[in-house]
Amino acid sequence: MTDINARPLAGKKGLILGIANEHSIAYGCAKAFRALGADIAVTYLNDKARPFVEPLAEALQADIFLPCDVRENAQLDGVFTAIEKTWKRLDFALHSIAFAPREDLHGRVVDCSRDGFTEAMDISCHSFIRLARRAEPLMIDGGALFTMTYYGAEKVVEHYNLMGPVKAALEASVRYIAVELAPKGIRVHAISPGPMKTRAASGIGHFDELLQRAVERAPARKLVSLDDVGMATAYLATDYAKLITGETIYIDGGYHIIG
Repeated sequence: MTDINARPLAGKKGLILGIANEHSIAYGCAKAFRALGADIAVTYLNDKARPFVEPLAEALQADIFLPCDVRENAQLDGVFTAIEKTWKRLDFALHSIAFAPREDLHGRVVDCSRDGFTEAMDISCHSFIRLARRAEPLMIDGGALFTMTYYGAEKVVEHYNLMGPVKAALEASVRYIAVELAPKGIRVHAISPGPMKTRAASGIGHFDELLQRAVERAPARKLVSLDDVGMATAYLATDYAKLITGETIYIDGGYHIIG
């Protein structure tokens, strides 16, 4: 058994999609993966995002730093080609990407447009499936795939609106992919943090009220931090968690257990 004092991800190779700035959940996870010894590949959305992400990639000592708009298959293919050329394999990947058009996100689900629903589902859910398909052949010794979800996938959360059904589809996809990839030793998880002050969360209406409600109702009586989410996720990438798969992992101070 691995020495508990050793860095349990030493020598492991991981891909991080979704870092936008230092407040991104993806960045908190990337820091934790590095702290446990992993080598990291980092992507950025486009030229506008690059100046915000590049210093973080440098701080992580990322071996690979490439653009990746998940709507562009050629860019996603380019990332995995670079991983295969540089590392020959992949041990874990983190997908922290979600989007819905503002007008659809802020309106009722029943009023959302077909195009808005399709775009939200493609970027927030199907892109994870595309990621898993490309990661599978590179996970030659097994591995772990992670995506980010939220409690609004399970229960109706006021103002979460369209993202509720989209995240529910993502969580269902996690369970099916976990079964399909388990024979290859690949675990799959949806990580469900409590409310956090991230750029993505700022698009949700009345978000400050949601934060206050989380503090008041969660048994822990506090908000989770990037480090809380990062270290819990990194643990799931280690061999200590090799028989845990297909789960929605709540990191929310117990908020989800309160009726």
